[in-house]
Amino acid sequence: MTSKWTWDFKEYDPGEERTVEALCTLGNGRFATRGAAPEVAADSVHYPGTYVAGCFDSLVSHVDGERIHNEDMVNLPDWSRLRYRCRPDGGPPGEWLSPDDPSMRYCTASLDLRRGVLTRRLLFQDGHGRRLGVSHARIVHMADPWLAAQRTAFHAHGWSGTVEVESTIDGDVANTGVDRYRGLESHHLAGYSAGAETDGMAWLSCSTRCSRIRIAVAVRTSSRPLVPVSATCTDAKTVQGFRLPVGRGRHAVVTKCAALYTSLDRPAGDPLPRAVAHASRAAAYPVLLASHRAAWERLWSQGELEVPGETGRILRLHLFHVLQTLSPHTAELDVGVPARGLHGEAYRGHVFWDELFVLPYLTLHFPEVAEAALMYRYRRLPMAREAARRSGAAGALFPWQSAGSGAEETQRRHLNPRSGRWLPDHSHLQHHVGSAVAWNTWRYGHTTGDTGFVQGPGAELMLDIARYWATAAVYDVDRARYRIRGVVGPDEYHDAYPGAAEPGIDDNAYTNVTAAWVLARAGATYRELPRARRQELAERLGLDDETLCHWDDISRRMYVPFHDGVISQFEGYGELTELDWDAYRDRYHDIRRLDRILEAEGDAVNRYQASKQADTLMLGYLFRPTELRSLFNRLGYRLDDETWRRTVGHYLARTSHGSTLSSLVHGWVLAREQGADAWSYCEEALLSDVADIQGGTTGEGIHLGAMGGTLDLVERCVAGLEAVPEGLRVDPMPLREMSRCAFTFCYRGHRGIRVDLLPHRLGISVPRSHHMPALPVRLAGERLVTVAPGEERWFRLSMT
Repeated sequence: MTSKWTWDFKEYDPGEERTVEALCTLGNGRFATRGAAPEVAADSVHYPGTYVAGCFDSLVSHVDGERIHNEDMVNLPDWSRLRYRCRPDGGPPGEWLSPDDPSMRYCTASLDLRRGVLTRRLLFQDGHGRRLGVSHARIVHMADPWLAAQRTAFHAHGWSGTVEVESTIDGDVANTGVDRYRGLESHHLAGYSAGAETDGMAWLSCSTRCSRIRIAVAVRTSSRPLVPVSATCTDAKTVQGFRLPVGRGRHAVVTKCAALYTSLDRPAGDPLPRAVAHASRAAAYPVLLASHRAAWERLWSQGELEVPGETGRILRLHLFHVLQTLSPHTAELDVGVPARGLHGEAYRGHVFWDELFVLPYLTLHFPEVAEAALMYRYRRLPMAREAARRSGAAGALFPWQSAGSGAEETQRRHLNPRSGRWLPDHSHLQHHVGSAVAWNTWRYGHTTGDTGFVQGPGAELMLDIARYWATAAVYDVDRARYRIRGVVGPDEYHDAYPGAAEPGIDDNAYTNVTAAWVLARAGATYRELPRARRQELAERLGLDDETLCHWDDISRRMYVPFHDGVISQFEGYGELTELDWDAYRDRYHDIRRLDRILEAEGDAVNRYQASKQADTLMLGYLFRPTELRSLFNRLGYRLDDETWRRTVGHYLARTSHGSTLSSLVHGWVLAREQGADAWSYCEEALLSDVADIQGGTTGEGIHLGAMGGTLDLVERCVAGLEAVPEGLRVDPMPLREMSRCAFTFCYRGHRGIRVDLLPHRLGISVPRSHHMPALPVRLAGERLVTVAPGEERWFRLSMT
């Protein structure tokens, strides 16, 4: 790993190859291709994959005698496949070569983040000392979201002859990238047709089996020197053959330029002729590379985030993958925030609550992309309303897992790989996802000042989510409080009480407090709307003064459980058994998936005070300490600093960190508290995918929430940047290991505002503008200052 812009993987390790493939994925926000070697097909080591955002298909599987529906992000035909072998003069052809061939002497991968280029280099040497050097350079075009290209160069050393090359479009692919899904139906493509011509053009079309999305891939393959091209094809595969002369002073190059279209594209049209036309008229590789680099340069300028040292290198990799999943091209699509990016098939490509960790960064740097992700939720309001109606509630109940339609896609059975048993899955009861949508909606509006969105889709989202919480919260006469029963919190381990016949727990603190926040904010949002819009929504959603008074009452009297002087994760949590953490660590070492360990032992995690990830402490991620105190005060509870510190300590000691989001949230909360272990948790969040700390999960797809969350950690936690009603608030909480950072961002029409955080100093500069007002900034200690357009101001910080 040699520079701040380049990640080098210098040793080929079959056991780590899928992690390298995920980390070397290239994408442009519309589609992505994993960084697999071009020579290979899917096997136990390698997993090529290409995924289009929003391209889902549903299949039925049979597990333990049950019919199970699963909707997956579909693995599409492999456009990058290229294999080759050597034929020395006067001799027979050798074996087809790959990184796993015994003659391979080295195989490296180098990811250039600045330019968005993946380069793989290989060297083969046979028993006669004849060597072949191969280099592949690949891009998924950031300027043209339908194009990708790959350039392969061959160099012969110590021999002359030909290199026989086969350029393939391989449609014989399936969704087999996650071992624990292997027992499920995985073949999503059907209706193949293909063609290959001797002029270098080839194409393959197919469609998904259930959703009937049509897909077309066209590839133009060219060579230097020019040689005759052979062409063959089957229904699901095209093969074009080249025999390229090589020798001393003679190298050969093969270039593939691919165009990928689907029937999801706008304007509507037949994908096949569009793909063929686009690939045939695409520019030569050097021209494509230049425009691709220019597009990345623009993105890096707009998304700028500078942190010194190795931390900055990792953050740059995280930003690279966020932008490949959610780029300005994504703003033109109807897609959400996939938890594992477009990098693999874990979680089936579904949308969870990860936007909670990703959208704050995008709102500050790429607000149009953040708005598009919120519009994905808005367009699925009808489905969320229907889900609420079926549950006996009003408003909108968003699904825990969403894909194409917005229906609940959470699996009802999941496999425990330790025990081999398929178990009931109740994670669909995580109704708190609606609060995440509302929180992002509110933050987006305050940060951008986008009144069109705030008063339009944003208001409808906020109000419908509030309507759901108002009917989900039931008044308890004995407590004189409102309660929300039968849910699952962010922890996910606790999906029922020990021995209970029905799933769900009651009064999850995070769920209840965020629901109260949504009700209060929704009421305020409604009152701030123009009169005509208020009347329109009142008629459509059945709102009146009595409704708003009811919301206000719930927002002030929601029940929050406590035990032993700390906030309880849920009602009855304090009565659960304490786990012998040291004994389990000694026995298993890695206990991140404690739930699986206990189930394999015939036990159940529901019996214990043990959490998979931050649950109650998520409140400290969403709300600054003063906000959280105010929120509890509104609810009639006193939350002083000591109670919060005890709460933090209580759950730190009882969390297994079975999610990459867990270390992020714990690091964030401790950083705000200036806790001694803050950096150790932040560092683990940074290393989540780079070091694959979850043990093989990165190869199934990167963890987009953790990556986006670390970017947000720098800006909103370390630099302390928040949008507040009177302007920007900057209240830095620097860590000793991260005391310097700089970034540019957007705020209410200002673009290119720059913040520089140095030890004890803060710089703010605003670009010159003839029409924008001065920027109001509230510094730590409540000092209000202004920075005029074209001005740069520095302030001394007092650090406690």
